[in-house]
Amino acid sequence: MTDAPLIQVDRLVGGYGETVILDDVSFSVAPGEVFVILGGSGCGKSTLLKHMIGLKAPRSGRVLIGGEDFTAATGDDHRAILRRFGVTYQSGALFGSLTIRENIRLPMEEFTTLPDEAMDLAARIKLSLVGLSGYEEHMPAELSGGMRKRAALARAMALDPDIMFLDEPSAGLDPVTSAGLDELILSLRDSLGMTFVVVTHELPSIYTIADRVIMLDKRTRGIIAEGRPNDLKDHSDNPWVRHFFNRKAESDEQP
Repeated sequence: MTDAPLIQVDRLVGGYGETVILDDVSFSVAPGEVFVILGGSGCGKSTLLKHMIGLKAPRSGRVLIGGEDFTAATGDDHRAILRRFGVTYQSGALFGSLTIRENIRLPMEEFTTLPDEAMDLAARIKLSLVGLSGYEEHMPAELSGGMRKRAALARAMALDPDIMFLDEPSAGLDPVTSAGLDELILSLRDSLGMTFVVVTHELPSIYTIADRVIMLDKRTRGIIAEGRPNDLKDHSDNPWVRHFFNRKAESDEQP
């Protein structure tokens, strides 16, 4: 990892309508890092992710990708930053009427002028990377939940991004399938040098994949903990953070 951050969130304020969910949130993500955003229900994890990938504009503050202000970028500059990252959603969000190959081709059709043969080859390569060689002509409904998650990851990799944003990648998966997906994330990070930003509350996955985490809290509307999972589990000075990482029920020790 280099010293310069690949992603910077700078004094971000965000929410919906008149409701502020995130207030003055700042953090950075280093190249090659698996960075996890976690917290209890309603704390703003998904809202923060939407701001980071440009689906929602913050009330104030900035999101910088590779030093470029993504929040303010327009036109070709905005499209250039979009090409730097891929996104997977909790449901997988594959188009059910398209084959897996056709799903993976979609970003290439939108952002490139590659010929059909090149796009099909790229789709096969991406599927190979996620362990789905030979499934190009299958429909999403013909795949298991874990396979659909892998296919969605292949589609998110279609444009060779250096950043991947994953929203609850293990949601709805059994423990064995979830563990396999964790291994795939680490393998892609190690083999391709990708940077991952993962939203999850699954503790086994957090302990397995996370280099560093931030924990959001709906009461403070911001970050209440940042660091390595095991350090926070044992040494956080916030009782609620320790309860979360040790799977203990909330108590009157909360701040």
